[in-house]
Amino acid sequence: MGIPKYQLIRAEIEARITSGEWQPGTRVPTEAELREEYGVSRATAQRTLHELAQAGLVVRYRRRGTFVAEGARQENLLRFTDVRQTGPEVPGPHIVQSAKVVPAGDAGVTLPGVSDTEPVNELRRVKYSEDGEPLAVELSAVPFSLAPHLLSEDLEQLTILHYFHRTGIPVSTSRMYVEAQVLDDTTAALLETPPGEAVLRLRRLTRLTDGGLAEAMWHIMRPGRTEFFVEQSVLEVPQAPEVPGGS
Repeated sequence: MGIPKYQLIRAEIEARITSGEWQPGTRVPTEAELREEYGVSRATAQRTLHELAQAGLVVRYRRRGTFVAEGARQENLLRFTDVRQTGPEVPGPHIVQSAKVVPAGDAGVTLPGVSDTEPVNELRRVKYSEDGEPLAVELSAVPFSLAPHLLSEDLEQLTILHYFHRTGIPVSTSRMYVEAQVLDDTTAALLETPPGEAVLRLRRLTRLTDGGLAEAMWHIMRPGRTEFFVEQSVLEVPQAPEVPGGS
């Protein structure tokens, strides 16, 4: 059975919204424009916009049109461990707040298996919206011996995992933890949010093929600005293997 056309169109529009390409307030194509662009019926175009509105991604106004809803930004948690992506792990404009070499024990993230005295590259960046509102803070620490030239890169555009592959650093696995945190003073100031608020911290450990640590990092999003989800394709489900002797 083929995938209904309205689902395919919705998925394309939703991707533009959740990736940040279409920011809150962006005008979404009208029913007539969807019909012309995709060659679908009026009913299909109507259903597409209805589904998006039901999901809270858009707001429809009579005579004015359909617009991306405020607070519609979503983040797929799988993105933060995807080694295939390019650009910063948190999409959008980034500003480098600090970039320095420090002892691992002084880094703002724990590096399992790394001596407290070993030097590491520590990079802290703040992600902003188009109108200058801080949305997220990320901090990454990479052993200096592994990447001695890391801080000479274009740090505003750098993706650590992509850098590893580009420079031949043999990374193998990436594990992410979702942790409840109370917003500390430093991060709260960067996010322009009162300290002490409850937030989710996404912490990632990336390992080398020999099991050593390649990177420890975390993201904290500004409270109330992002909805997290995990989504995987289920369009094709492999057949379960037959059990010998089963009926």
